[in-house]
Amino acid sequence: MMNELVTEKLAAIGGVRVDHSVTFAEMTTLRVGGAPRLAARCATPEAAASVVELLDAAGVPLLVIGGGSNLVIADDTLGAGELDLVAVVMECDGVDIDAEEGIVRAEAGAVWDDVVKQAVEADLGGIECLAGIPGSAGAVPVQNVGAYGAEISEVLTRVRLYDRESGVDEWVPASDLELAYRYSNLKFTNRAVVLEIELTLSTDGLSKPLRFGQLTQNPGERLPVAQVREKVLELRASKGMVLDDSDHDTWSAGSFFTNPVVPLADAERVRETVRGLRGDADADRMPLFDAVDSAGEPAAKLSAAWLIERAGFPRGYRVSAGEPAGLSTKHTLALTNRGGAGTADVVKLARTIRDGVRDAFGIALVPEPVWVGCAID
Repeated sequence: MMNELVTEKLAAIGGVRVDHSVTFAEMTTLRVGGAPRLAARCATPEAAASVVELLDAAGVPLLVIGGGSNLVIADDTLGAGELDLVAVVMECDGVDIDAEEGIVRAEAGAVWDDVVKQAVEADLGGIECLAGIPGSAGAVPVQNVGAYGAEISEVLTRVRLYDRESGVDEWVPASDLELAYRYSNLKFTNRAVVLEIELTLSTDGLSKPLRFGQLTQNPGERLPVAQVREKVLELRASKGMVLDDSDHDTWSAGSFFTNPVVPLADAERVRETVRGLRGDADADRMPLFDAVDSAGEPAAKLSAAWLIERAGFPRGYRVSAGEPAGLSTKHTLALTNRGGAGTADVVKLARTIRDGVRDAFGIALVPEPVWVGCAID
């Protein structure tokens, strides 16, 4: 629990501003969430490490938050009231680029799309397909962010971590994070806090080899990074995946469910179920991608958005008329706040979608966001 002495010590840390008035609804892209005990706004990586060290020593629960784009946080609609934790807000946003060597270092609070934009402007390639993804640089390695055939694991070389158990602040190789599809060993563990990231990008002004059909008709070709970034931003905007305060389709946590990776036999079973329900044409064009499971065995990746639609949830779906939470009108993988939604509304929608897909296809969709003070189960 917080006490006055801890608050005074937080305020005394250089580069920290204590905020007693903010709510998580104001700090997250889904725009739901109650109030923390207070928010410690950290202007430097060192300040963030000191804040976490102090709170851990005092036994005070905390939540590190950057862009707030991957969080579902409890609020009064679930009876949460004030949340017994401190928000550690990463406002350190420095970006350093060595264009000659292709090295990009970004502090954890840097807006991720700004990092992409600056890299592209320096003619560096490798993250242009990740343009427009909301959130901060510090969150990128935690869930191994990916889009349009690219993953951050392909270019991430080092991460500066504050280890909460040992109290050590150090750079570690990306290989230490065990990066996999939408996974790192930082996710859901709270073992360490990302303070900075380092990327190594190509210096020839060309993108990584493209393989996503909406970006190229010639798989493997490389195009100018600025051209690819603009196309990606255009595609994401068409799906409501670029933040816009005036567009409720962007009041979301991005892609809410991960694309399920399943045994090959399960993928074929789903295809045959679709064939029986919707006919040969739909079954034959079911998205199916080569993958490997956690044991390294051949598997198949299905499209969560495609399954959601085929389970009877169209764009714009709401559990009942007038509900303040609903699927995006542009993309079925985004659960959105249509204005005035509380966390309970989002949870109800998420459960409905998950249960509907499971009942239709026997596939369990797994939420991608981090849940705080609440759960889908």
